[in-house]
Amino acid sequence: MKILIAGLGSIGRRHMRNLIALGETDIVLFRTRKATMPEDELAGYPVETDFGEALRKHKPDAVIVANPTALHLDVAIPAAEAGCAILLEKPVSNSLERLDILEKAAQKSGSKILVGFQFRYHPTLNKARELIQTGLLGKVLTVHAHWGEYLPNWHPWEDYRQSYAARADLGGGVIVTLTHPLDYLRFLLGEVESIWSFNQHLSSLEIDVEDVAEIGLKFSSGAIGGVHLNYFQRPPVHRLEIVGTSGTLKWDNADGVLHLQKMPADFGSYAAQPPDPVSESFSPPEGFERNQLFISQTRHFIEMARGESRPICSLTDGVCALQMALAAYESQKTEKLVRLNG
Repeated sequence: MKILIAGLGSIGRRHMRNLIALGETDIVLFRTRKATMPEDELAGYPVETDFGEALRKHKPDAVIVANPTALHLDVAIPAAEAGCAILLEKPVSNSLERLDILEKAAQKSGSKILVGFQFRYHPTLNKARELIQTGLLGKVLTVHAHWGEYLPNWHPWEDYRQSYAARADLGGGVIVTLTHPLDYLRFLLGEVESIWSFNQHLSSLEIDVEDVAEIGLKFSSGAIGGVHLNYFQRPPVHRLEIVGTSGTLKWDNADGVLHLQKMPADFGSYAAQPPDPVSESFSPPEGFERNQLFISQTRHFIEMARGESRPICSLTDGVCALQMALAAYESQKTEKLVRLNG
């Protein structure tokens, strides 16, 4: 399979290494030569600087879109028109403009699109989804995700102020950059009905985008909850808690362990002293580490490109996550609750 990678920053390099690890070495690189990482590992691979010419000349079977967010559709639309399978990094874009063009192009050519929300491959988040869907928590009432990172520590080899995550012109900002919880909460709990948000630039970081957001969510199921995101927390934290009528789930990305506290089925019959909850923990496989999420995603992308599976995270899923992110911005701007139309 011939695979073209557009964008050779941190995530583009990760995709490249994982493709090679999985035995895919027929790789073409589309570059603007603005990446700040060393060039050594790129030696020996064909390089193109005109994307249209790259498609015509190499006729790739698949394209990985890993350039800055604001430039995603400049690559994804012609790739879809050419019928390529596409791994489209999250968020799918920085606005809803032209996403209908991408969708129509994919429908016409038969191009399959996988959106790069790698947490959908996390073994214990999938276990959480299984427990919720089997009714073990009862009716889910509340949920809260907290993700804080220190932006200057992300890419030590570059000036954080020049990174896509820090620049409005490249589609940065903490909401769209750390948009994973918006996707995985929808994956776990279903559709979101309405959103409110406070988001702004609060820290001393030298960026022109928001560095903190507090986002409230109301799900179609009736559950309510929130997502906290920031660019300035040290040490970093990424945690999730889901509370139901019959139990609670707690997950921490630091170790990947999912903790379940389940109340006995007849706990309501205890008049004086309620019983202790039954606790159980679910750990990732031995030796699990972060890149295995990307390896699983890449393996799935290869299978999808070969017609062996359907995308776990579709373009529709990616658009829904972007709609939620944009609704958070709209809520801050208008100081109002924003209802989603699905």
